[in-house]
Amino acid sequence: MFKGIDISASGLTAQRLRMDTISSNISNAETTRDEDGNTYRRKVPIFRQKIENQMGSGINSDNLKSAGVEVAEIAEDQSPFRLEYRPEHPDANEDGYVELPNISIMTEMVNMIDATRAYEANIQAISNYKSMANSALNIST
Repeated sequence: MFKGIDISASGLTAQRLRMDTISSNISNAETTRDEDGNTYRRKVPIFRQKIENQMGSGINSDNLKSAGVEVAEIAEDQSPFRLEYRPEHPDANEDGYVELPNISIMTEMVNMIDATRAYEANIQAISNYKSMANSALNIST
């Protein structure tokens, strides 16, 4: 029964990281130079299923079970940068264009809403597990 809480907790952790990454993207939407002097690239967390071996040493599809989600990596989005004509900007090229990060505030906000709802769903799942555990304890008394 507690395995379900662990799985939902891993979902909470993953969605929290996703919201943090989105917040970072939004705050750097106009950053033309990072600490290395490059234009900031949008970051995207990549998740993978956490697998647990239920039988010990032998690994096959019969004894593998999901144990939640984990972050595989935080990748950089390789889509092209936005170009804006700003000849007065210190990072403008010889034609007056500035490379701005490949971030769409609208896309990030939609992703933030999605991450928030997934976070809330995991909270509700934990609450449901707690209610079931409480009911199971009440049955035995």
